[in-house]
Amino acid sequence: MFVVNNFIMAIAQLIDFLLTAYMWIIIGRAIISWVNADPYNPIVRFLFNITEPLLSRIRRLVPMSVGGIDFSPMILIMAIMFLQSFLVPTLKQMGMGIH
Repeated sequence: MFVVNNFIMAIAQLIDFLLTAYMWIIIGRAIISWVNADPYNPIVRFLFNITEPLLSRIRRLVPMSVGGIDFSPMILIMAIMFLQSFLVPTLKQMGMGIH
């Protein structure tokens, strides 16, 4: 059973890493939006393409723009932090608890 334990632990660590990386991508996107970045720059296009699907869904569900400030990145980061504090420890506890 230790193989299943290790597999679940590895999945938990991978999910934690991917969530952290995506959070930094969202932060990068937010910083890029503050300046007049070249929309044809490959990095800018990557940041936009990887984050816009989730951010646009959040904007449709929660149309919260106060004074022209878009709060959807902050909401998405809070959702990621929730997943990191709930899903990842739950998976790790499952991995340690299987006998």
